[in-house]
Amino acid sequence: MAPSTEADPGRPSADITGRVLVVDDDPTVSEVVTGYLERAGFTVDLAADGPAALDAAARHRPDLVVLDLMLPGMDGLEVCRRLRARSGGRPSVPVVMLTARGDEDDRILGLEVGADDYVTKPFSPRELVLRVRSVLRRASAADPADAPLLAAAGLAVDPAARRATKGGAELALTLREFDLLAYFLRHPGQVCDRERLMREVWGWDFGDLSTVTVHVRRLRAKIEDDPADPQLIRTVWGAGYRFETGPRPDGRSLPAAAGRREEDSRA
Repeated sequence: MAPSTEADPGRPSADITGRVLVVDDDPTVSEVVTGYLERAGFTVDLAADGPAALDAAARHRPDLVVLDLMLPGMDGLEVCRRLRARSGGRPSVPVVMLTARGDEDDRILGLEVGADDYVTKPFSPRELVLRVRSVLRRASAADPADAPLLAAAGLAVDPAARRATKGGAELALTLREFDLLAYFLRHPGQVCDRERLMREVWGWDFGDLSTVTVHVRRLRAKIEDDPADPQLIRTVWGAGYRFETGPRPDGRSLPAAAGRREEDSRA
């Protein structure tokens, strides 16, 4: 899978820059990736193992982490989990995970623990820069300050503040989970197939559709009362997913969607 467009990932981009933490125990990979990212205008920090990565992230919070799955001692999955646990009330740091080619289970595990994207080894450093820019572009995409609050079924999403709650309690969502929930709330009752979600939420015209499947499963685990029997994000077999705001199968109604700002709803 790849982002849909990018002219030249090797040139600095005025709009997409920031600090990237590269975590890999192979010095050759680290050197090559660092060179490409720096030429593209990024500031790069390096770590060769999990503890060093967590220390580096604590000293200088990165805008994104490029994280190898196979690390000595503490693997990339555990590093990703700990980075997510440290986020507190702030948005989680985006993670692009590096995995071995063909290890689908490992890629899915990476997405399950909160990676926003992955690149399989051996990979093109230019492709990695594209992925980094794509994830950071979406992370920095600012909704208008007066963008309406999205609300339904006890959920509320403030696109401008990138804040989501369920029953008033803050939801700890990754970048993609937040965007996916906002998209569902903007299109209630519509059947959205995985190709459409990949195009509209990820910004990619093609790719591994299991990425969408895993993110839907993760989102259900955070917003459904019973993720094993989802009532909000319903699977429409052979077609895709539909976000429900109408009556449940048991006859109970879900709250209707609202469009007012949060401060207005308290008036």
